[in-house]
Amino acid sequence: MEMTRDAARRRLVVALDSSEGESLLGLARHLVGAVGMVKLGLEAFTAGGPALVREVQDLGVPVFLDLKLHDIPNTVEKAALNCARLGVQAFTVHAGGGEAMLAAALRGASGGAAGQEPPLVLAVTVLTSLDEAALAALDLPGTAAQRAQAWAALARRAGCGGMVCSAQEVGELRRSLGPEPVLVTPGIRPRGGDAADQRRVATAAEAIAAGASWLVVGRPITAAPDPRVAAEAILAEITAALT
Repeated sequence: MEMTRDAARRRLVVALDSSEGESLLGLARHLVGAVGMVKLGLEAFTAGGPALVREVQDLGVPVFLDLKLHDIPNTVEKAALNCARLGVQAFTVHAGGGEAMLAAALRGASGGAAGQEPPLVLAVTVLTSLDEAALAALDLPGTAAQRAQAWAALARRAGCGGMVCSAQEVGELRRSLGPEPVLVTPGIRPRGGDAADQRRVATAAEAIAAGASWLVVGRPITAAPDPRVAAEAILAEITAALT
């Protein structure tokens, strides 16, 4: 059971997006041992920068840097190189940037790793805040599931080791892409929890059953009265799903 719990812990990623570095570090310190990784997004990174990444890493927690890079290939390659130099475990790019941009991100990740294992490049497919109406307003063809499938296939051709998708798409992506890619599922909520600004959400057990590799949980943990207790509850749900 302890081995199963450890496997479950490695799958749990807590999203710590805050402009208050000390508060964020306090939360990360409180969650050591209950989560496998800390995700730092745009808000945290634009407030704390590379120094914040290093401070979290110094706590002994791997960092998933969620910057969703999306620019011309040359710019993305250089930004990816900088991400790799920070020693992060993974970082994100937008699949919608195209195959050349994704390939550039992979070159940057490899070039910045300095002989170490390069960080995993994760291609974001369709944001979980978008629903069918939002996609239609953006004039993107197909449903969210079809768009996620097309962008995931593109990212796989480019060589990305993983994709970010909602739990509604993860099952079909797992079937089409096979067991190898890391599939990261945000929008995880406890059963009966508030979806907030997310549109395509699921419980931890549902996401695991569908084939998700890593589960990203934010406010259900960070806004809880006791974040450690909330993390342990979701960890127990993942452990049960794995057994």
